[in-house]
Amino acid sequence: MNVLLIFNREPYDQTDVTWNGLRLAGKLKENGHEVRIFLMNDAVDMARDVCRPPEGYDQDLSGMLKDLINRGATVKVCGTCMTRCGIHKNHPYFDGAEKSTMQALSEWVVDSERVLSF
Repeated sequence: MNVLLIFNREPYDQTDVTWNGLRLAGKLKENGHEVRIFLMNDAVDMARDVCRPPEGYDQDLSGMLKDLINRGATVKVCGTCMTRCGIHKNHPYFDGAEKSTMQALSEWVVDSERVLSF
């Protein structure tokens, strides 16, 4: 089964929403499913090396995303959001996070068996 997870939130927004979404993506991957991740809005920061956990937060969300990429998850980042969103504007993105478009997201939505948004 292929599953699309769309992340919209700033990675460290004082909730565990993004962390739980990444944990779910990891479990889906572990269980043999195709995992697709699309980052938009402030979630684009998660694919930047400069994004670090705030003091007192024990999870590295960018590290979790890199691990998913290394395990075969496909990660796309909204190209418009790359320049408009996130507190780390103009910082580079790490390898494996592919610049993408709304057209590509729309194709993924139609082609995916499950779509989840975080």
